Amino acid sequence: MTRTRFSLRRLFAAGLTVAATAATALVATAGPAAAATTAGVDVSHYQGSINWTSARNAGIEFAFIKATEGTSYKDPDFNTNYVNAYNAGVIRGAYHFARPNISSGATQANYLASNGGAWSADSRTLPAALDVEANPYSGGTCYGLSTTGMRNWIQDFLNTYRSRTGRYAVIYTTTSWWNQCTGSWTGPWANHPLWVARWASAPGTLPAGASVWSFWQYTSTGSVSGISGNVDRNYWNGTRSRLVALANNT
Repeated sequence: MTRTRFSLRRLFAAGLTVAATAATALVATAGPAAAATTAGVDVSHYQGSINWTSARNAGIEFAFIKATEGTSYKDPDFNTNYVNAYNAGVIRGAYHFARPNISSGATQANYLASNGGAWSADSRTLPAALDVEANPYSGGTCYGLSTTGMRNWIQDFLNTYRSRTGRYAVIYTTTSWWNQCTGSWTGPWANHPLWVARWASAPGTLPAGASVWSFWQYTSTGSVSGISGNVDRNYWNGTRSRLVALANNT
């Protein structure tokens, strides 16, 4: 994830799949926090060269890897990370950093799908994640959009990504940002897995309408063999076999 994002999220985090039936079953895999034993990371080029075999041997079972941002940026290490993670046995997914004030959701979803965010049923490829959070650039926390405008932008992205890939995208967000900038919108959570960011000992209150979390980013200062410096650490709320089921849409 972008270095700008690291610093900005620190200000907000503390205050802070397919047929519909199958998708709902996968989203509902999440259970009590005690079930969250499947460890993962999310990375971008800021982590530098990663030894994915070392990370896998250290217990990392999945990774979200930055692919794109806005309409013109592709992470320079995405291709290397995406292939090497797969070859090391890490279940991987791409993520897109949303810039809702520079183009439509459809434009950015197409950019992601064409630049690493496509999907295949190979047991190691997750549906891509939409990273939608506080604006680290100019234009205000909610990118200058009204709550209706933000809902429409996100829905446009999600619809287009599903049209391109057949999958429901994961949504990464914080509870405070989501409730503020979408007006506590509950619409996506029946089908779209929630990846909640909260750097604490528990996931805490979830975004409006979300009954379960599928992924939880619990720290930005984790340490993992094979990765230099701090790295975001995450849990999948369930077993590896259920994560493979999400990957394969089964």
